[in-house]
Amino acid sequence: MLTEALKMETTSSKSSSSSEEEKKKLLKKKTETQTQTEKKALGWMEWLRGWFYVVYEMLFQRITASHLQNPMPLPHLNELTCIVTGSTSGIGREIARQLAEAGAHVVMAVRNTKAAHELIQKWQSEWTGLGLPLNIEVMELDLLCLDSVARFAEAWNSQPQKFSKDGYEEHMQVNHLAPALLSVLLLPSLVRGSPSRIVNVNSVMHYVGFVDTEDMNVNSGKRKFSSLLGYTSSKLAQVMFSSVLFKRLPAEAGVSVLCVSPGIVHTNVARDLPKLVQAAYHLIPYFIFSPQEGARSTLFAATDPQIPEYCELLKSDDWPVCAFISHDCHPTNPSEEAHSTGTAHKVWEKTLELIGLPSDAVERLIEGEDIECKYGTKQE
Repeated sequence: MLTEALKMETTSSKSSSSSEEEKKKLLKKKTETQTQTEKKALGWMEWLRGWFYVVYEMLFQRITASHLQNPMPLPHLNELTCIVTGSTSGIGREIARQLAEAGAHVVMAVRNTKAAHELIQKWQSEWTGLGLPLNIEVMELDLLCLDSVARFAEAWNSQPQKFSKDGYEEHMQVNHLAPALLSVLLLPSLVRGSPSRIVNVNSVMHYVGFVDTEDMNVNSGKRKFSSLLGYTSSKLAQVMFSSVLFKRLPAEAGVSVLCVSPGIVHTNVARDLPKLVQAAYHLIPYFIFSPQEGARSTLFAATDPQIPEYCELLKSDDWPVCAFISHDCHPTNPSEEAHSTGTAHKVWEKTLELIGLPSDAVERLIEGEDIECKYGTKQE
């Protein structure tokens, strides 16, 4: 019985293997047949039909497109960044110009960068008096060189770090250093006109920020720069500096210092954020505040009569951070990192160093003394 069972099993396995071989042969034969019947060119009917479409479009395009306006009216495109290849001549040139005039940030990706810059000068001259200056830049891209294409994409995706003419990372200067310098230098007038307020428009994005006081320009190589890193760290630095400034101002000075979150607002700031964040702005417009809605919390902070009392209450309770007003015009607590008093004082000292003010600038200005700043003329 065992011998018969083994024979049956052997016969069955041979049968299945031969069946698989037959299937492989049939598949191979089918593939060879398909290869032999592959198209070598268009059939004559397809060729004639193709030329019919070409001739038809040439003869009747003006009629079929007669309902279109020329030039094509475009909506406001302030939120868009458009990369236009071949934009120094022909259709590409016209597309780039019209997109820029509609408010888009246009990147002319071209081989001849000199010609592109000359075009920009011409367009800016012709556009003078008709609106804001055109927002156009030039990047080199040679479509006849795949290496050039790869370099362009790499440069575009890398979000290159930008510095101000003073040598500071742009986010850090615009969002923190410049407002800090302005606030300190205006203290004599603010004290004379007290009660006064310094209201800094901050952001909920400071909650994901981190400040390295030894690398505020993010150029030491310790961290890889991104626009998100630059933006969030600058907003956190502003909260920390504002907190120390408020603590250093005596109550009799009558100057309140606070930060405000306008919410997530539909503004041009999104241009400098990562592409993913920019995409979110367009995908979820219902959840994004308009500029008018975003202005509410700042207007509240600047005008509500109870703000000075609230700020003084925080100071008397030795609260580690300045007042922070949220997008809904209610007081809220800044990030946990903003409560780090040690880091905040380091940010204070480093900021004064970067903006060229002495460490005792606030105290001396309140006392009516003169101080010197490395920027501008002597301050009185």
